Amino acid sequence: MSFPLCACKSDDSKALTTVKLNEVAHSIFYAPMYVAIEKGYFEDEGIELSLTTGFGADKTMAAVVSGDADVGFMGTEASIYAYTEGAKDHVINFAQLTQRAGNFVVARENTDSFSYEDMIGKDVLGGRAGGTPEMVYEYVLRENGVSPSEVKIDQSIDFGSTAAAFSGGQGDYTIEFEPSATALEQSGDGYVVASIGVDSGYLPYTAFCAKESYLKENADLIQHFTNALQKGMDYVAGHSPEEIATVIAPQFSETDLKTLTLIVSRYYDQETWNTDLILREEGYDLMLTILEESGVLSGAAPYEDLVNTDFAEKASTP
Repeated sequence: MSFPLCACKSDDSKALTTVKLNEVAHSIFYAPMYVAIEKGYFEDEGIELSLTTGFGADKTMAAVVSGDADVGFMGTEASIYAYTEGAKDHVINFAQLTQRAGNFVVARENTDSFSYEDMIGKDVLGGRAGGTPEMVYEYVLRENGVSPSEVKIDQSIDFGSTAAAFSGGQGDYTIEFEPSATALEQSGDGYVVASIGVDSGYLPYTAFCAKESYLKENADLIQHFTNALQKGMDYVAGHSPEEIATVIAPQFSETDLKTLTLIVSRYYDQETWNTDLILREEGYDLMLTILEESGVLSGAAPYEDLVNTDFAEKASTP
């Protein structure tokens, strides 16, 4: 059962329906969503968005399952895990936001000739064992002819502390999301030499999801929610990184506009965001391959059971 949605009034007396969204993290990586928030696209669609941050896919999934959140925003692997574990009212992905991984290889020295073979025998500050960033990184190693066992991957450092550890002298390489990758470059402590997102290919790294029952009972509301997101995607596709950064700046007050623009540009240039929200089967299959190769997939997870593209297709139709 989902919690009843409450209604409230905006300044123009238009009735808005509250949607409780739990995001896995608050990151510049998710720029189109924050554009939709800052440009008022959710209000235009009759929605008052209640946004909370879960700080981990497990916590975000728990919020959706319990009903504390109506919609979850996290990696698609979380819904796969829940499904293969036998969830009765399983979570379905209905809109993809990022189509690439968002982390980068940061080295001690700046070079234009980096090869993943350079990591053999070197100390690398990686991600949490079993976490998607680490699994995707190991997939990229294998795709480039390097066994993860040939690399000394340190998985003991907390996700938010690897950049500081690297600055302090630990590791020959570190795998970093933004803004840490850019911060290391700005301080002269490291240099981005490769993009995990580019080298792993297109995959549904993050998507919006809800319980099957919620989608059925609130189909019209989910359509309006997806429409708002699509407007955010349209804005990003049609504007420069400088313009995008200016719009989302209120969401990241701790980051100056110049740095924010650099980070948006890096994600923009590598096609982190598609022009639509459709979670396609080929990308989903790649995610399954990564999970299988990492030994964490415990059963079948059919695309048709875990993905619904109807809302995204309607939202992207002119």
